[in-house]
Amino acid sequence: MCDEQRAAPFSAAETDAVQKIWRDLGLPGIIDVHTHFMPQNVMNKVWGYFDEFGAKAGVEWPITYRTDEDKRVETLRGFGVRAYSSMIYPHKPDMAQWLNGWGIEFATAHPDCLQTATFYPESGVGGYVASAIEAGAEVFKSHIQVGEYAPNDPLLDDVWGLLSETQVPVVIHCGSGPAPGTYTGPEPIAELLGRFPNLPLIIAHMGMPEYEQFMTLAEKYPEVRLDTTMAFTDFVENLSPLQESLKPRLRDLGDKVLFGSDFPNIPYGYPEALTACARLDLGDDWLRGVFYNNAAALFGRK
Repeated sequence: MCDEQRAAPFSAAETDAVQKIWRDLGLPGIIDVHTHFMPQNVMNKVWGYFDEFGAKAGVEWPITYRTDEDKRVETLRGFGVRAYSSMIYPHKPDMAQWLNGWGIEFATAHPDCLQTATFYPESGVGGYVASAIEAGAEVFKSHIQVGEYAPNDPLLDDVWGLLSETQVPVVIHCGSGPAPGTYTGPEPIAELLGRFPNLPLIIAHMGMPEYEQFMTLAEKYPEVRLDTTMAFTDFVENLSPLQESLKPRLRDLGDKVLFGSDFPNIPYGYPEALTACARLDLGDDWLRGVFYNNAAALFGRK
């Protein structure tokens, strides 16, 4: 289904619900570190993947915010999202550098977007990652599952070294959800961090379903963080529930947890991403950090 065929569910009621959450916490808004904006032809392929995945897995996965780009930006701003990302990622060689150019253009046109870049294990990757950082990249995206590459591929050694040196964070999808990949799971990331202990990783989706193992890595390594993307929602709890015994550890990791939504590709409304975090009952201070303060400190956004 193309974006013209589906009307936005964005409404005044939905906006009010989101704004009430952050206003009640005394926050100026939300920072969402895991949102997807990318060239429309690539976005269409991503949406097609979820359409097919839902059909194959027997799980309905409607793209709730399948609208045009301007409408999606307007929706986030209406919710009170003060900063967001354009999580771009390649699935083959000779794609990442082109995406990085698009990411620069998008962030230039939308200053509230964290300038996002990506990479792939290929010849010259260290050079174009260095160029992306010089051009102002604030965050990188690595998708181990979709890219089907090993995080410890020697071709990426220069990248990890450079990111460790510059402390530009990388949101990395490395957990085995929603379906395991050849190189997903905590073991390759543990090996990577053993080699680059100061690597600033943000583990996407809390590392689901391997929550505990990735929380252990966040506890061990100073620059490893977690994002909440899709975690704790009713949709995910039915598939990969968070163990009750892990909640105290999650609370103690407070300043290392960042809010992410996976907008626009979520199969439910945006308020659910926020209320799912609130339902953990880890306290208002924890929520203030997750929804805004932790990312504001990491990315220097006010």
